[in-house]
Amino acid sequence: MLVKVFGSAVFGVEATTVVVEVNVVSGIGYHLVGLPDNAIRESSFRIAAALQNNAYKLPGKKITINMAPADLRKEGSAYDLTLALGILAASEQIKADSIGEYLIMGELSLDGSLQPIKGALPIAIKAKEEGFKGFILPKQNAAEAAIVDGLKVYGVENITQVIEYFDQDIPLEQTIVDTKKQFYESLEHPEFDFADVKGQESIKRCMEIAAAGGHNIILIGPPGSGKTMLAKRLPSILPPMTLHEALETTKIHSVVGKTKNSSGLMAQRPFRSPHHTISDVALVGGGSYPQPGEISLSHNGVLFLDELPEFKRTVLEVMRQPLEDREVTISRARFTVTYPSSFMLVASMNPSPGGYFNDPDAPVATSPAEMSRYLSKISGPLLDRIDIHIEVTPVPFEKLSDERRGEPSTAIRKRVTAAREIQTQRFEEIPNIHYNAQMGVKQIRAFCKLKPDSKELLKTAMERLNLSARAYDRILKVSRTIADLEQSEAIQSHHISEAIQYRSLDRDGWLG
Repeated sequence: MLVKVFGSAVFGVEATTVVVEVNVVSGIGYHLVGLPDNAIRESSFRIAAALQNNAYKLPGKKITINMAPADLRKEGSAYDLTLALGILAASEQIKADSIGEYLIMGELSLDGSLQPIKGALPIAIKAKEEGFKGFILPKQNAAEAAIVDGLKVYGVENITQVIEYFDQDIPLEQTIVDTKKQFYESLEHPEFDFADVKGQESIKRCMEIAAAGGHNIILIGPPGSGKTMLAKRLPSILPPMTLHEALETTKIHSVVGKTKNSSGLMAQRPFRSPHHTISDVALVGGGSYPQPGEISLSHNGVLFLDELPEFKRTVLEVMRQPLEDREVTISRARFTVTYPSSFMLVASMNPSPGGYFNDPDAPVATSPAEMSRYLSKISGPLLDRIDIHIEVTPVPFEKLSDERRGEPSTAIRKRVTAAREIQTQRFEEIPNIHYNAQMGVKQIRAFCKLKPDSKELLKTAMERLNLSARAYDRILKVSRTIADLEQSEAIQSHHISEAIQYRSLDRDGWLG
């Protein structure tokens, strides 16, 4: 007897429906075709043990299983449940007339219980698109898949529940998630709050500007001055994710199996902080069977690179194009995959190998040659994509011992969100530009017009501080954001003077 059961393969961040055709006839043999990998080939052992431990058996007949489309590579152990039910239905051990109306996925343990799978959200989205009646999958992934409206999602704990549903019409419990309620509940309680940071008022102001305009930022300061602490709190002041952004972000994390079982939908912006030993592929994504890298996992959030000069130069250089295009394309001989990667880059570095540059009380002195070698690890083109450079100084004891709490993240976020709304209106006619950091030369000329006194101030600053040409556009972009935070239509001279302060690395004595 021939039975068709439906599963799904995730390719990039999209899913493709896989038809599992199971044919059981007289004879002996077990043939699995359709480009399965080793994990799927080994499934026969897991299925045999799981069926035996639940009072069923692998039939002693000739079993042929085809996974169509046969030219698309199938990976992972998530097809165990699909194959097992196909075998039971084809060998007539159970009646399953409606099995073709459902999409079924899950990894089997030897006792018949189910283990979680990867990519539940993109699979659920595809199941809804293709008109399936429901999606049966492990209970651990049910909250994630139930985000999709209009699709019945059934989270199950073991194979017996699924068999009884099809064979004896014992109903399964549907998982229902109130996506909007869950989404808005988690917005008001950030894990890290700016209220915890003592002192550093100028750096907090700088972070607020970076968040308001979506600007990339680099923090330069000695060890222990609070660079990492400040960076970790940046997502808490970014504007709340829209429901569309939250779905998009959850989808990427779902593909690599990094979503939280309890919540399903990611409402907080992601914060990724890879170690400096990371490889090119792990950062950008790829591999022989491509997976999203750290820059895609930080999509709609923050990518924090601590100790920037310690990263391999090749790793930093592969980030150039994704920073510009906000997506990364991975090409292999047989296919091409594109992952979104629209993130805010926050980098931090010590000002010298010893960590204490220009400090007379420094415990470690650094020669000019060592300084030059250390700073040359960061290329000009990468710095060119970082709008704000700020020096972080250590916090004095008086501020550290102060009992008063600082301004909370929720208050700062309100100002940031108001500034972003101004930018959304400004760029609504322009495709692919949503905030100031994304402006090109054409938009800078149109929206960053200067009055004569502001122009004169900028000219004087560039000559006196020996600022590079690349600093000019960056200063205009940042000053536009400062003006937006003040709800000012025009860029004033004090906006320009504040933006000039945020170009530390362009001055003499740094990178020239």
